[in-house]
Amino acid sequence: MGGKKLIVILGPTASGKSELAIKLAKKLAPYRNEVSGAGFNGAEIISADSRQVYKKMDIGTGKVTKKEMKGIPHHLLDVANPKRRFTVTQYRKLALRAIDNIFKKGKIPILCGGTGFYIQAVVDGILIPEVKPDWKLREKLERKSPRELYKTLKKLDPKRAKTIDKNNPRRLIRAIEIILKTKKPVPVLKKNPLPYPVLMIGIKKSKEELNKLIEKRFFKWLKSGLIKEVKNLKKSGLSWKKIEEFGMHYYIVAQYIQGKINYGEMIKKSLIELRNYAKRQMTWFKKNKRIKWVKYYKKAEGLVSNFFKK
Repeated sequence: MGGKKLIVILGPTASGKSELAIKLAKKLAPYRNEVSGAGFNGAEIISADSRQVYKKMDIGTGKVTKKEMKGIPHHLLDVANPKRRFTVTQYRKLALRAIDNIFKKGKIPILCGGTGFYIQAVVDGILIPEVKPDWKLREKLERKSPRELYKTLKKLDPKRAKTIDKNNPRRLIRAIEIILKTKKPVPVLKKNPLPYPVLMIGIKKSKEELNKLIEKRFFKWLKSGLIKEVKNLKKSGLSWKKIEEFGMHYYIVAQYIQGKINYGEMIKKSLIELRNYAKRQMTWFKKNKRIKWVKYYKKAEGLVSNFFKK
């Protein structure tokens, strides 16, 4: 049971990742092998969610509450100001630091979330090109629609255009920025994978089951004050444009508050966005053959148990 090891819990939105990670962390209570003396002092969780890193965004990101944590320490929640951009490079740096600190305590780190790019950046050690932001260029590009941006990228770098999410303006702008600043196509991302074993567990749900969970959770968010949360982001100094950049239901709720759509449309559109997001997450995860998919906790527990026997 000696040596460094990392557990990753991933899956689409509303699939129950946090709950599973906390359950496993509770199971991984301090352990010592009587013969070898090897073992660990429990587990801690590191969030891998591109929206949960932001302060003041609790309800609409499904951020785990103190009560739900059940005494398990959590990292990388509320580490960024929503007024500022937070990059995958910043995330990777903080995640690796958190993993090291957990190892120093003799504990097991559990990386848990649904942002595939964040998880890949940590596990595969993707090194992002160090190209500084050009704010003037970004301002100019931000005036264009995703369709126009995609057309521009296709001309500049057809290879990157094939693999990018053509509806994500942030990614499209960044790709165009890298090409124009380096005067070269977007480089193939270099990898520096983690030097120790990683167990990747994915939560599998049927489409029907996941849609029900998404709907149930969204109505719970509305009851808990999602609209007020978005209003408070505006009050704290964020522009509507900035709030809308967070995408999905944040974008839709912001439109509702501004009177651009009615309450019924807000619910309908938010649920469509969340379902589409879950679909995109699964498309990303399915490419990764190392993920072991589970439907129930017992299967996940068995995988973890075997992982530590090796």
